[in-house]
Amino acid sequence: MRWFVIQLIVLGLLPAGAYSSEVNVIPLTISGYEIAAEVAHTQLSRSQGLMYRESLEENTGMLFVFPGSGYYSMWMKNTYIPLSVAFIDVRGVILNIAEMQPETLTSHDAAGMAKYALEMNKGWFAVRKITAGTQVTGLERAPAAD
Repeated sequence: MRWFVIQLIVLGLLPAGAYSSEVNVIPLTISGYEIAAEVAHTQLSRSQGLMYRESLEENTGMLFVFPGSGYYSMWMKNTYIPLSVAFIDVRGVILNIAEMQPETLTSHDAAGMAKYALEMNKGWFAVRKITAGTQVTGLERAPAAD
């Protein structure tokens, strides 16, 4: 894993300061686009999310792994970066994508039973014409939710 993270830093897909031994980062692919996804799979990491961060590199994001499939919601409390969130089902199919404004309490809901949510910089999915129904690969690398 450490070798993979070093490679992501060298390729510029992960900022050098974003890695610690406690952070899980996995590669994901959507429509041919490679993503370095920091994994939030514990209650603590899911509740913290991307709060208080000042920026997010172009092809990096945060993958939230939920304990089971359900109708999950995301919000932007204490989150300074405008984000897009893709809700993803257990098969890796994007259910819906929502655009989220910084520091708001607006609830953004999954359109179906989601197992994952992937947050990227706002507009990342739209610029690449990634929509509901698109397959995400690499999710099997994510640790199970605690």
